[in-house]
Amino acid sequence: MSPEYGSTCAIFPIDGETLDYLRLTGRAEHQIALVEAYAKEQDLWHDPAHEPVYSHSIELDLASIVPSIAGPKRPQDRIPLAGARNAVRSLLADQTTVPAVPVGLDQASRMSFPASDPIAVIRDYPGDEPVTARVNGDARELLSDPVGVIFDDGSTAMIDHGHVVIAAITSCTNTSNPSVMIAAGLVAKKAVERGLSTKPWVKTTLAPGSRVVTDYFDRAGLTPFLEELGFGLVGYGCTTCIGNSGPLITQVSDAVIAHDLTVCSVLSGNRNFEGRIHAECKMNFLASPPLVIAYALVGTMHADLLEEPLGSDHGGRPVFLRDIWPTTQEIETVIAESLRADMFTAGYADVFAGDDNWQHLATPVDETFVWDDASTYVRRPPYFDTMASSPAPLEDITDARVLVLLGDSVTTDHISPAGAINEASPAGRYLTEHGVGSDGFNSYGSRRGNHEVMIRGTFANIRLRNQLVPDAEGGVTRHLPTGRISSIYDAAVAYRADDVPLVIVAGAEYGSGSSRDWAAKGTMLLGVKAVLATSFERIHRSNLIDMAVLPLQFQHGESAQSLGLTGEECYSIIGLQGADPVPTEVIVRVAHNGQTREFTMTVRIDTPAEAEYFVHGGILQYVLRQLVDS
Repeated sequence: MSPEYGSTCAIFPIDGETLDYLRLTGRAEHQIALVEAYAKEQDLWHDPAHEPVYSHSIELDLASIVPSIAGPKRPQDRIPLAGARNAVRSLLADQTTVPAVPVGLDQASRMSFPASDPIAVIRDYPGDEPVTARVNGDARELLSDPVGVIFDDGSTAMIDHGHVVIAAITSCTNTSNPSVMIAAGLVAKKAVERGLSTKPWVKTTLAPGSRVVTDYFDRAGLTPFLEELGFGLVGYGCTTCIGNSGPLITQVSDAVIAHDLTVCSVLSGNRNFEGRIHAECKMNFLASPPLVIAYALVGTMHADLLEEPLGSDHGGRPVFLRDIWPTTQEIETVIAESLRADMFTAGYADVFAGDDNWQHLATPVDETFVWDDASTYVRRPPYFDTMASSPAPLEDITDARVLVLLGDSVTTDHISPAGAINEASPAGRYLTEHGVGSDGFNSYGSRRGNHEVMIRGTFANIRLRNQLVPDAEGGVTRHLPTGRISSIYDAAVAYRADDVPLVIVAGAEYGSGSSRDWAAKGTMLLGVKAVLATSFERIHRSNLIDMAVLPLQFQHGESAQSLGLTGEECYSIIGLQGADPVPTEVIVRVAHNGQTREFTMTVRIDTPAEAEYFVHGGILQYVLRQLVDS
């Protein structure tokens, strides 16, 4: 997947380097030979003498590529490292003018930051004095509120906006690259040897996707240096990148909450959507593993890693990132000395065996799954509860209410539950009512087999901005016509009790980001019948159809804003009744305060297969009926 630049996937040609990697990671020679033969037969092999024919080609000067990070809330928001400090300061300065809106790039889809043209011109950071930023020609005061904290060992520090409070080497994808992991280990080694240490307010973790990483760290002698900087192993697999970082350092958390500090995480993951990493981190930046260590050393996004020292050595001399950054030759030498194919074959020889607990799990012998009504992890979903043997004719949607009114770039992270479960949230209350203590909540990802938890977490993202409740942030909405403000889940329950269908009204790029099945499942289970948006991300649009939620797109030049929609209207979608095939356009009739008006919207069901799924009430019903018929 390649959400960083908008494609569904990226395909790189296979060559000798690919085969060498397969050998390094313990693949059998017969498998490597198969890969080579298949790639050549399918014209996927890189032959320098043959240039494939593409519909469009781009020439790129590799020398023009500069080190970058991404953030603060989307992986495609690239910031050259040289401009990172100014970018962050501009965001913090802009925060002072719009305090109700979380820090973010409102026009991020059109913004990039060339290293030669930073988005702000800001004078050097003068410590505790106010800082002035120039944003779009206007001088604004940088958001600053330094807070003193006292740690358990009696040491003190000042925490401020823009400080890094999480530095995590994580992600199953980026930790699979031995080059960047060895680079991180060498940065740690050189930093420790020069007398550097991580800042005390930074929570540091190492959670690679493979056990082999720690094997070659040990063999290379890099583990002690990583641990000296706080990057000790906390586990393997999904941690910080999916919101499982655990709590911040207690004193830091207290300061952040009490003073509403805009603090940051830096992680080597590939997703940083709003609310995903940690509830107390409003800004989240993606970086390579060695840069994660560098930011842990300086402890702030106000640092210019390319020009300013990371700290001082034992003799008081400044140490710069360039002083501890390993060369390509150093990295390759360590890899050659430390990585062996048998590490991978041995490490994964018993990967499916599991531990004693796994091996002694009681397993039923039934041919069909035995649902446990007492389980809070896996429950029988209601998808087929009212399913008939054949699909019913399509019906118009009448007198629907708007559950949420959203702006542009609402991602599946805003929609789909992810990360930790808050005790006070609808999902937390559900688990508490079912005898689960807060220490056993686990995460939404672990409980994705329980639709009751997942429905309650849909649209519950702490950074969601529902324009029906403009002064609030998070999963709240206004029930209409009563005007009562409640959680989105509780409002949906109230609407269901009154047999009121629901719609969502949104802006451009609805459903962008990591596509998840629960972003569509949760939407449907809340009672949403249609989503009216300026544009859709392709996969999420398809997923909505798979759950029988109708995607409707405003016609060219129109939007909820241009049409003056407030979300307080009643919506009727006309043109579906008995239609066969599914129409390409429908009439949307909105009624409010005794006045009615209509406009046309495009039905974004783009293929015959999608139309079949929608007519059947979703892809699950379609597949089941096909199985029954056969």
